[in-house]
Amino acid sequence: MFERRESRRFVCLGVVAFTVVLLFIGLAIAALSSFDTGAASASLTDPYTLRILQFTLWQATLSTLLSILFGLPVALALARQARFPGRIWIIRLMAVPMGLPVIVGALGIIAIWGRQGVFNAMLLDIGLSQPFSIYGLSGILIAHVFFNLPLVVRFFLAGLERVPAEYWRMGASLNLGSLSTFRFIEWPAVVRLVPGVAGLIFMLCATSFTLVLLLGGGPAATTIEVAIYQALRFDFDPPRAIALSLMQIAMTGFLLTLLARLPSVDAEASSHGKAVRRFDGAAIPSRLWDGAVIALALVLVGLPLIAVTASGLRADIFRLASSEAFLGAARTSLIIALASAALSLLVSVALIRARQVVQVQRHPARALRIFYLVSGAGSSLVLLVPPVVLGSGWFLLLRPFGDVAMFAPALVCAINMLMALPFVMRVLEPAFTTHQARTGRLSASLGMEGLSRFRFVDWPVLWRPLAMAFSFAMALSLGDLGAVALFGSESFTTLPWLIYSNMGSYRTNDAAGYAFILGVICLLLAAGGVPRQQMRANA
Repeated sequence: MFERRESRRFVCLGVVAFTVVLLFIGLAIAALSSFDTGAASASLTDPYTLRILQFTLWQATLSTLLSILFGLPVALALARQARFPGRIWIIRLMAVPMGLPVIVGALGIIAIWGRQGVFNAMLLDIGLSQPFSIYGLSGILIAHVFFNLPLVVRFFLAGLERVPAEYWRMGASLNLGSLSTFRFIEWPAVVRLVPGVAGLIFMLCATSFTLVLLLGGGPAATTIEVAIYQALRFDFDPPRAIALSLMQIAMTGFLLTLLARLPSVDAEASSHGKAVRRFDGAAIPSRLWDGAVIALALVLVGLPLIAVTASGLRADIFRLASSEAFLGAARTSLIIALASAALSLLVSVALIRARQVVQVQRHPARALRIFYLVSGAGSSLVLLVPPVVLGSGWFLLLRPFGDVAMFAPALVCAINMLMALPFVMRVLEPAFTTHQARTGRLSASLGMEGLSRFRFVDWPVLWRPLAMAFSFAMALSLGDLGAVALFGSESFTTLPWLIYSNMGSYRTNDAAGYAFILGVICLLLAAGGVPRQQMRANA
């Protein structure tokens, strides 16, 4: 289905793209592994490092348990109440935290749960003098539940909506009560999803950076990634940063291996808000309970979003949007986002085309078979080596060549490209595969290749998934703080770094205004960039 010359070109481009990705990640790891390994080995076993590892795993475990325990009743309630007022909008609301920059969501959480927030104001009104502290383990757990509860709801709701309608009719004919329905119908549909959902959320929480940076509250509540950032940014302790980076790689490698063995999860059904007719939610007690559960979920997810909107609108948006600081940060963020999104598309298309060439061959060479296998996992290498670890490796690698800040824009652009690569591949590969199956033989029989094939055959069909992937990659880059955390300065400022700097300088009104602008931009990009069947989690 590919001309021989075209096949060679696609394979060569794919090999080049994969080699560049592998070199970028491999050089960072090599720099970490070869820099003062004696001192780094000693740092691996000191009490501080072990305490950080323990806290990282502990908070991830608690966050996962709370997200599932709170998310399961919400999914059950939404599945039972197919005619609940505004149900489709509630399901869509559950997608908002997935496209929201983490730093924007954190500001909303602080506005509700912080020292001057709504919750503490209520505590003071009822006579409690000791306010609730958002900083520390409690704040991290609240923030993780805010971002991950919607993910749990959508995955579990998808599983419940895939239950055949005959099951519910049989349950109604047998007059099964709520507990029996849960035991024999709902739980079997959900339990097979629990390991995969729990593994995914645990991975997200164990590698959390921005939330812990903002809400950690000091050394007692620090995860590995934040400790790496502190070791380089504030303490300039390369051996400790190397030890922590290697520990992070080992931890994420183990988690990814475990996650690969767990059942996969799919949120396709939930993204449509499609409901099977249920007969067990009509009783008044069930409707009251389900309504209360859904209302509580709306409060937990909706209040921080309302707080971000209200705080942003109270700020002087026009003054902030016309300030030199904002215009400079927006220009930098836009350039990096455009460049990283374009690079992620180019690398993804090169890998996909090369994999297609290998796939259609009846007896590909052994080297091509190996390339096909490793390139499939290669796009997800950034999950194994998170942005802060990549930044640390390149920080150490480039330090002998002068001021690392000179290389900051290129490094952040490359790291953001790698961050977007798994998601871009997931959007594009099915579209390219389907299109190739439909048009490949006909194009080959007509002798169409190169630009003529792209113009008349590929572009009219593939422009939509390409636009979706590009827009989502831009949203990821615009909202990311992890890649720029090591390199941000007065001369290199992105919008997330501008928000973080204003928060650190106690200019909360300005930070809220900037966060509102950034949140709106990223949500618009994410809404236009992610097809319904691809909705999942980021950050």
